[in-house]
Amino acid sequence: MSKHVSVLLHEAIDSLSVKEDGIYVDLTLGRGGHSKEILKRLKNGHLYAFDKDDEAIEESKENLKGFEDKLTIIRDDFRNFRQNLDKLGVKKVDGILLDLGVSSPQFDEGNRGFSYREDSRLDMRMDTRQKLTAYDVVNTYSIQELTRIFREYGEDKYSYQIARKIIEKRQQKPVETTLDLVEIIKACKPQKELAKKGHPAKQIFQALRIEVNDELGALKEALKDGLDVLNVGGRIVVITFHSLEDRITKVMFQEVSKVEGTRRNVFSLPSKDDEPDYRLVNTKVILPSESEQEENPRSRSAKLRAIERIK
Repeated sequence: MSKHVSVLLHEAIDSLSVKEDGIYVDLTLGRGGHSKEILKRLKNGHLYAFDKDDEAIEESKENLKGFEDKLTIIRDDFRNFRQNLDKLGVKKVDGILLDLGVSSPQFDEGNRGFSYREDSRLDMRMDTRQKLTAYDVVNTYSIQELTRIFREYGEDKYSYQIARKIIEKRQQKPVETTLDLVEIIKACKPQKELAKKGHPAKQIFQALRIEVNDELGALKEALKDGLDVLNVGGRIVVITFHSLEDRITKVMFQEVSKVEGTRRNVFSLPSKDDEPDYRLVNTKVILPSESEQEENPRSRSAKLRAIERIK
């Protein structure tokens, strides 16, 4: 079992500005690293933690022993967090944390189909109860759909060639395992690409994972609902690992934290009504320190953004 290291742990908790009697939501419980730091700061407050991965929940329960009276764990997609809180009578919260990195054990345990280094059936489901798997995507999507996913979510310049090769291979027999797919990807890239640092299949595997779990759709829904349920003074902290996730977060935060001109006329000064309901906690994105990047190479692509409700 590999040790999962929470990325930007201290920066995230500082940005959340935890109040000891506050109500907090960790939308991505994972192995409980961020949750533990929030719980340590609560006295009369409560933390609601979400994850759709059963293995992650079981491991986090071990990690969070002793905090049970301040913690409620809910197994569901974080896009459904508001409905779950409504059922529990929780209408407003003081802070929400979203860490969009896939936890290290999911990558490292080959049987989940996330890893391009271990051979297993193509799966990549965060929630093993859902039907759609990476096997389904690779073996049923059209060449146009595969190319779009690989381009948009993986930003791989050989997207079309890889999609075409997949179609060609699956006409003979299904592409069943992670290493079957890795071989197809490698066959589509020239030697100069294969010689570059980093695994040649990384971007395509990332694209499949995003598609299988509808990660971008879930993020948009969660951010929209999150902004809605914040108390005044409450904050949302988001850690992204992919340019599309960061763009969605950045645009949504900017839209609600600035007002274009006044709503009256060009000659009047802005009134209280014209001020936005939210403010950016950090105008510049927060990145991992050099020492964190050295200790944990997976943190290199991480970016942290935070927003606060001010009225």
